[in-house]
Amino acid sequence: MQDKLLKLLEDVAQGNLEPQKALENLKNLDFEPVGDFAKIDRHRTLRTGFPEVIFGIGKTPEQILQIMQVMNQHGSIVMATKIEASVFSLLQPTLRQLRYFPEAKICCLGESMPLRSGTITILTAGTADLPIAEEAAITAELCGFTVKRLWDVGVAGIHRLLSHREMLTQAEVLIVVAGMEGAIASVVAGLVSCPVIAVPTSIGYGASFNGLAPLLTMLNSCATGIGVMNIDNGFGAAMLAGKILNLAYRDKTITV
Repeated sequence: MQDKLLKLLEDVAQGNLEPQKALENLKNLDFEPVGDFAKIDRHRTLRTGFPEVIFGIGKTPEQILQIMQVMNQHGSIVMATKIEASVFSLLQPTLRQLRYFPEAKICCLGESMPLRSGTITILTAGTADLPIAEEAAITAELCGFTVKRLWDVGVAGIHRLLSHREMLTQAEVLIVVAGMEGAIASVVAGLVSCPVIAVPTSIGYGASFNGLAPLLTMLNSCATGIGVMNIDNGFGAAMLAGKILNLAYRDKTITV
């Protein structure tokens, strides 16, 4: 990788390559292996505006530890999602600066990214949906966005939602998190002009099929302007909301 980078810099210095073209090449320059089980995407932030994030499920604590240690050498924030408290307790003795957000099941090293323009509003149908909503909220905050939270405003008591009508209509992008039948996403999308990102959760009785019922409800919504994430994917919802805001504020967004 060093040889490729040196050649790139020499081409710029000698006038054989325009600086803008060099930047484009840097975005896809290389990756860094961790043992024989992972390859870190070194320039994902350059390409997408957001860093690579570790998905915790299916990885051993030792693998997560090694990946975080290598990523931390490059100075940007290091995040891992779907981290159980028991796994964090095994990581923290070695990574003394590791922070943990238990409800969101996210741990991170380093400071949050620089403040970005735009606000992400997140609401839940019920209290049981909070872990996935907090996954979205903490992800967004660590990535530099301002977050507004509105919890437990589902359709079983629709007046709770309607009492926040002004907050909804002023939102720039909304993440709606719901289990059971997931009807709240359609209701919200029918009230607002901004994009709505619906996140079905695996909360509900047996016939909700671990989130399949709200997923299908959200996909079949008659309200327009809804994008639907996979079941329990609060992280993905935050990333999509962030990209929407980055595009809306393209000329104002801080370069990271």
